Amino acid sequence: MSSSSRIAAAFARRAAAPGACALIPYVTAGYPTPASTVPIMHALVAAGADVLELGVPFSDPMADGPVIQRSSQHALEQGVGLRDVLAMVKEFRRTDSQTPVVLMGYANPVERMGQAAFAAAAQEAGVDGCLVVDYPPEEAGEFGALLEGHGVDPIFLLAPTTTDERIQAVARVARGYVYYVSLKGVTGAGHLDVQDVSRRLAHIRQFVSLPVGVGFGIRDGQSARALGAEADAVVIGTRLIQEIDAASQGIPQEQLPEICARAAGAWLRTIRGALDAPPPDGASQESRKSA
Repeated sequence: MSSSSRIAAAFARRAAAPGACALIPYVTAGYPTPASTVPIMHALVAAGADVLELGVPFSDPMADGPVIQRSSQHALEQGVGLRDVLAMVKEFRRTDSQTPVVLMGYANPVERMGQAAFAAAAQEAGVDGCLVVDYPPEEAGEFGALLEGHGVDPIFLLAPTTTDERIQAVARVARGYVYYVSLKGVTGAGHLDVQDVSRRLAHIRQFVSLPVGVGFGIRDGQSARALGAEADAVVIGTRLIQEIDAASQGIPQEQLPEICARAAGAWLRTIRGALDAPPPDGASQESRKSA
C-alpha cells in the first residue's frame, strides 16, 4: 500500500466501524528511551489506534505544554534527532504496513536536513503525513508539493482564532486530515468547551472536505467520547505521555520498552472503548456529526 493512501484508508475503515471516530495517539519519539518508541507504537495499534502521530524532539516546541516539552527535552538529551525518528518509522514498518504514521514537529530540523531530502527520506521510511507546526499554509506551498510528490500528506493545524481566509488557505493545501486545536494555549492546557468545538467544526466543514481531527485538552474517556461525537478523529498526547511517564518510574532501563508499551496500550484501550460505546440515546455518532 502506498503511503499516501494509508491515511484515507484508515479513516474509511473507521467510518464504517462502531463509534466511527478515529483515534490518533501522539507520543514523543525517543521517550522515555529510544528503544521504547517502536514497542509503544505497536501497542497503541493493538489498542485501537487508527493513525499514529510521532513527535520529532525539538528544543523549542512552542505549541506544546510542559509535559510534552519535558519528554522532548529528555529525548534530545539521549541524542534523538530527525534521522533517528525516521529510522524508528522504518523499523515499525517491518511488521506494520497498514497503520499510518504522521510526523509532528517544527521547521528547524526539516530545514537542517533540507526540505527535498526530508520528503524523500520520509517516503523511504514509510511516513504517511507530516505536520510542521511553524510552516503556515501560505508559505508551505513548495514544501507541500515536495511531500505530495513523495506520497506524504501535508497536514495543518486550525485553531479557535483561525480566520476564514486561513481556513480556506489550509483547505487548498492540506491532505489526509486537518487538526483542529480545541482550545487556546498549548497542549494539555485549559478546559474543553464541547459546544464551542461543535460550532467551530460545523464552520470549518463549510470550507474543508477532509476529515477533521480534534486535539489538545482530551484527557480521558469522557472527554474523548464527547468530542468523538463531533469530530472525525480525536488526538491524545499529553495524558498518554503522563501514563508512560508514571509507568517508567523506578523501572530498569532494559525493561522500559515492555513496561511502557503495556501501560500505553492499556490506557489507550480505555479511550477506544469509550469512543465505541453505543450512545445512550440510541443515535449513531455519525448521525450526530451530520445533524
